Amino acid sequence: MSRSDIIAAVATAPGRAAVGIVRVSGPRLEELASALVGKRLPARRAVLADFLDSTHRALDNGLALYYPAPHSYTGEDVLELQGHGGPVVLQLVLRRCLELGARLAEPGEFTRRAFLNDKLDLAQAEGIADLIDASTARAARCAMRSLQGAFSERIEVLVNGLTELRVLVEASLDFPEEDIEILEGAGAEQKLAALNAELSKIEAASQQGSLLREGMHIVLAGQPNVGKSSLLNRLAGEELAIVTDIPGTTRDAIRQCIDLDGVPAHIIDTAGLRESADLVEGLGIARTWAAIEKADLVLLIMDCRTGEVAGDQRIQERLPAALPRVKVMNKIDLTGQSAAKRNQDGSSIVWLSAKTGEGVDLLRRSLLEVAGWRGDAEGLFMARERHLGALSVARGHLERAQTRTGQIELFAEELRLAQAALGRITGEFTSDDLLGQIFSRFCIGK
Repeated sequence: MSRSDIIAAVATAPGRAAVGIVRVSGPRLEELASALVGKRLPARRAVLADFLDSTHRALDNGLALYYPAPHSYTGEDVLELQGHGGPVVLQLVLRRCLELGARLAEPGEFTRRAFLNDKLDLAQAEGIADLIDASTARAARCAMRSLQGAFSERIEVLVNGLTELRVLVEASLDFPEEDIEILEGAGAEQKLAALNAELSKIEAASQQGSLLREGMHIVLAGQPNVGKSSLLNRLAGEELAIVTDIPGTTRDAIRQCIDLDGVPAHIIDTAGLRESADLVEGLGIARTWAAIEKADLVLLIMDCRTGEVAGDQRIQERLPAALPRVKVMNKIDLTGQSAAKRNQDGSSIVWLSAKTGEGVDLLRRSLLEVAGWRGDAEGLFMARERHLGALSVARGHLERAQTRTGQIELFAEELRLAQAALGRITGEFTSDDLLGQIFSRFCIGK
């Protein structure tokens, strides 16, 4: 991947639309732009123009916008051609760009160039992808805060505090006989404690932001005909799964993402768990157990008329021991019971009716409690697994630093390692391999 050549790609989603965009980025795009539209383009002004082929025939007609470096998304010259959103016409315009010397962009290459040209840091670049992928309104707002630099600013405050403390420690190394007194006089331990407290706050906000980004993967499990598909339909607010009185109706997993107070919940309705000689049903049951192995949470659905029976107990015995679970006593509309919720033996139990919806709000709250959601998305920012890992590493080094204030060289080294871990979040210290993994997950035109 070179930073000196010209790249081009369709920047809008595949399919038919009113408008489609071809984006071009690279050095010295004036000639390419002039060849495409037949005239020189003014900077940062939309110009109505024909997009021309090699014989000067019009391929399309639309708006051309030219952004000279460095005032552009990538920090290079950027040309955007906003034409009609048909797949064929977009490919014709893109092919013309390639004829004029551009090459097809790799996934995420536009944003990678923006990062390499200091237009945004790595956490902000990831915020772009998270904003595009957001599946709830709260997740989108959270991603936007990361894109605008809220996460990076909090990390920068920590890094600046560590820098100040490291300067103090490094200076004290020049006076080995008085190093401890110098650090005590400057309040080094108090400064370190304040940094640890701030890091804990960022970790807590990051974990909540990670929940908004990743969501929960919830499997509906239980014996046949206990109301799993009815509960999926009720949670989703639409008829997704076929519901009948015949046991074994659901043969394959049905997946749906729902919004739980802004947290994406990926619900999987599965085949009823029982012994079956039916080959197709048996395959569905095998897939149910495979889905349970990957789940964050299991909803164990039972019929409240019979309570927890031997078949339910066998299912629970086979569930992974560390997997959180919520027990659902369904069909209270058939018994006259009221909706209720209580905790028992470390698990929540909810009585509800998937048919009428009574008690479903109690279930929603139980799911959020198990996930650890506090209900306040303000001040959060998107966090990925690598961010949480870097914060955890930094916290470990700061905690060890607190125990080594009497060993000045080791104290200084722990501070350095903590700062390096935080720097990996924004890309200050990041390997090329990691950059390749991050940007390869972007769409081609971004």
